[in-house]
Amino acid sequence: MSKLTKALVPIFVALAVWAVPTPQGLEPYAWQYFSIFVGVVVALILEPIPAAAVGLVGVVLCASLMLVPMPSDAPKPAAPKVDTAKVDAAKSDVAKPDAAKSEPAKPEVAKADAAKPEAVKPEAKVADAKPADAKPADAKMADGSAAPAKKEGDKPTIKKPKPADEIRWALAGFSNGTVWLIFIAFMFALGYEKTGLGKRISLLLIKKLGKRTLGLGYAVALADLALAPFMPSNTARSGGTIFPIIKNIPGLYGSTPDHEPRKIGGYLMWTALATTCVTSSMFFTGLAPNLLAMSLVEKTIGMKFTWMEWFTAFAPVGIVLFLAVPWLTYVLYPPTQKVSEDAPIWAASELTKLGPITAKELTMAGLAICALLGWIFAGDYLDATLVALIALTLMVLTDVISWDDLLANKQAWNVLFWFATLVTLADGLGKVGFLKWFATTAAGAMVGYSPNTVIIMLLVLFFVVHYLFASLTAHVTALLPVFLTTASAIPGVNMRTLALLLCVSLGIMGIITPYATGPSPIYYGSGYIARKDFWIQGFLFGAIFLAALLLIGVPYLMSM
Repeated sequence: MSKLTKALVPIFVALAVWAVPTPQGLEPYAWQYFSIFVGVVVALILEPIPAAAVGLVGVVLCASLMLVPMPSDAPKPAAPKVDTAKVDAAKSDVAKPDAAKSEPAKPEVAKADAAKPEAVKPEAKVADAKPADAKPADAKMADGSAAPAKKEGDKPTIKKPKPADEIRWALAGFSNGTVWLIFIAFMFALGYEKTGLGKRISLLLIKKLGKRTLGLGYAVALADLALAPFMPSNTARSGGTIFPIIKNIPGLYGSTPDHEPRKIGGYLMWTALATTCVTSSMFFTGLAPNLLAMSLVEKTIGMKFTWMEWFTAFAPVGIVLFLAVPWLTYVLYPPTQKVSEDAPIWAASELTKLGPITAKELTMAGLAICALLGWIFAGDYLDATLVALIALTLMVLTDVISWDDLLANKQAWNVLFWFATLVTLADGLGKVGFLKWFATTAAGAMVGYSPNTVIIMLLVLFFVVHYLFASLTAHVTALLPVFLTTASAIPGVNMRTLALLLCVSLGIMGIITPYATGPSPIYYGSGYIARKDFWIQGFLFGAIFLAALLLIGVPYLMSM
């Protein structure tokens, strides 16, 4: 395919979607925004220009057309009104002391009545699922107070954006903490490389496990598993700790992004990414959005899971996938060099040439350990990105890397621009109301199916729709409450099982695209995995991970 064709295809696709009549329940600007987003995704796949430039074009175009509305300013709270029902009740209590004794029981009856599931007519369920048809209710609560004004499905109050609003939205991705954590991970890798510490650690690994490439794959996987229970940021864990070390291994085998990347580099990078996706789902504390998801589950349906309940729920799936990932990668994305009998001997001789560890290596090691401890233990006091920024500042001050080194790291700056613009574009889908409309409409279409079928369909939809997100946090915030609320209106759905399945799917869905989770752009940006290969392997591993959850996890949780 020529470069011109690659450039024209995304434009034609975007225009074709734009020309389709706006679906019912969706605003025209939301559909227009979605058409541009689809064009951006197609351009990311074909890459007529660098990926970072594609994201920048998409953001600039949407902002220039003022397609992203701003939420209206919240109205000032009204002055407290006298609850006439309560006043009348109080007067009645004064007039009839004996009757007052039985009065406290009434709220309990009201609560009991509210707790009873009502039979919902099929047409009512469909109507509830359509945000366009939902209207604020004028009904009052049991105590006589007005019902909450904002309900699931109501259209958000918006106002026409001003130029200042659009530029604020366009630049929002550059203030995202995960974006900067990804950037700093590349600086950590530079520190390991410049001091020689990365080469020393890599040689030690090769000396112990370097005879077989598969053995190195399992070593990488075990390193992630050891850290996962203690590090809620998979970007810090895999991108900031594992990647800077393993990045030095392929070069020792003559495998670089420009020369034989598939020799061993591509295998190690994909194994590291796929493994961290599995461990992110396996442990409640292995992924920051897991904690957010738990909070939303508790607020939405009043349920809460313990650390052990979470682990037990995913363990049958997680253990199988963890053991299989290095081997699956070995089969589906095989390295061209599988065996190297002389590698350990060569590594030992290279370690001798390196001599004793240097002061700068010790400094880099100390800073890396301090960052690791900060990510594990200082979460209540310091954000993970701030911990990384502190470490980066100290790396510059101690001359581990120079300021010129930082400015010259084109790979890091490229990924920063790329991921920041994608985060902004994905955030825009939520702001225009497309995601809520899509999720609610799709969920409403499931009315009439058996409860177990509904659970499976919601799980698959929740997983696949992540192709539209560049952030697991944004995915959880935008869709989890919508899915849970919709499912709770369908009689017979086991909400505990559904909530657990949706929550544990968050980590493994990070494998599907180069922007699906924090570590993804790091490994994609390493240059060892070609653009086409990343999308293909993401689809294959995503299908395998989802199939494992459906075939092992769903029956297991339904039997509990």
